[in-house]
Amino acid sequence: MISSLNSHLHYVWLVTASLIAGVMNAMAGGGSFVSFPAMLSIGVAPIQANATNTVALWPGQLTSVAALRGDLTRDLLPVVCAASILGGVSGAVVLLNTRQITFLHLVPWLLLVASLLFGISGPVSQWLRKRSIEPHIKKPPAVKPLFFVLLPVCFYIGYFGAGAGFLIMSALALFGVEEMNALNSLKVLAACLSNLCAVITFVLGGAVIWRYCLISMIFAGIGGYVGAQYARRMNANVLRTIVVITGCVIAAYFFWRNG
Repeated sequence: MISSLNSHLHYVWLVTASLIAGVMNAMAGGGSFVSFPAMLSIGVAPIQANATNTVALWPGQLTSVAALRGDLTRDLLPVVCAASILGGVSGAVVLLNTRQITFLHLVPWLLLVASLLFGISGPVSQWLRKRSIEPHIKKPPAVKPLFFVLLPVCFYIGYFGAGAGFLIMSALALFGVEEMNALNSLKVLAACLSNLCAVITFVLGGAVIWRYCLISMIFAGIGGYVGAQYARRMNANVLRTIVVITGCVIAAYFFWRNG
């Protein structure tokens, strides 16, 4: 009876965490800071937890690409897609070949780095937005250097992924992409495609716990729909602060747990 009760509590907690993750992703991002630790807390092994969480949250990224497809810079699609595919697959393959205990010890560092990246993404995004509307001489994007900078970022997405959106936008801006809508749409495309490659790799590798994945996918979708209704009414800086604090607290917990 106690075992049955614990099983039900696992599902209740997973449903709750998935709803929260969906709301967070719709409002500000960072849903993985909640859904990934939730997978770990119900007894899923670290690598399977990361794989299952990636698969569960991916459909929300696909809808974002569909919504932003009109803003994509077509000249850069080949280089962004190539880097996303190569990086996403290689990151996922390396993850599947990482020892569980090694990845578990990397988890707090990954969460902390992702939280810090998320924290500085706001000021940088504001600077990019300001730069895009100020008059200046625009230079064509440097395609080859962009590929070699995007490749390790997309590798990180395939391996873990949280907080990578800021890195993608920074790389694109560094090598000549200046229009804000183009930056955002290419960021979403690169993250979505890298994660799709990771999803396929995880599914083929048998790393997905489907009973948890489907529950998380459904309720993250519901949470995303709910969050989208309120996203415009919330202060973006407040939301970002909440996400960063959440990520840092969870990272601190895993440092304590691993210590």
